[in-house]
Amino acid sequence: MSLSPVLRKPEVLSPAGEWDCAKAAVENGADAIFFGVGRFNARVRAHNFEEADLPSLMAYLHGRGVKGYVTFNTLIFPEELAEATRVLRTIIASGVDAAIVQDAGICRLIRRISPDFPIHASTQMTVTSAAGVDYAKELGASLAVLGREVSIPEMQKLQAEQGAQGAPLDLEVFVHGALCVAYSGQCLTNVPPTAANAPRPAACPTNSSSTGWCVTSAIRPTYCRRRTWQASKWCRT
Repeated sequence: MSLSPVLRKPEVLSPAGEWDCAKAAVENGADAIFFGVGRFNARVRAHNFEEADLPSLMAYLHGRGVKGYVTFNTLIFPEELAEATRVLRTIIASGVDAAIVQDAGICRLIRRISPDFPIHASTQMTVTSAAGVDYAKELGASLAVLGREVSIPEMQKLQAEQGAQGAPLDLEVFVHGALCVAYSGQCLTNVPPTAANAPRPAACPTNSSSTGWCVTSAIRPTYCRRRTWQASKWCRT
């Protein structure tokens, strides 16, 4: 008699950039939250925790059986490596459960600092194929967040291919939230439409009332915001 495969409950992960959001996520059943710390994250213009918050935040989460992941998901310039290294050491020492990383160099830097600190490959790595999953694994990642364009049949195929390897990489997907037209959120247009500050990540304005989407970014990918005629201010998505 054949046995049905055992289904594993997926981890429910919620964004939380401040204490009220973190507590709301925990109280409503999140298994984990993710949040930025300082300036090395793609939501730098949103609310973020500070390094000094990490010990108390992680104590709060772990006391309730919830994990906390730091988004370290921007590309790092050479002149920023010393500061990035310091911040990463603080993150690891504070008991954070994993870092969500875009920059392949930062993955390697984390492995130089710690041989076993968990790395999650960010959706901004644009992992959309078996080759992408294998590359994330080579970088030391224990989990890959798939690009938001990957269909359910493609996810199933990737899972099957990973399972056949004997040591599959965990896969994560977005199940709620706005999607802009940029591939995995990697916006390529830049300053002219919005006069945004190019070198740093920022939420980019989009106008859903117009004939198309205005997508901005620059050197670093960004998250997008939508504006409707009914809205009196920008609404972050």
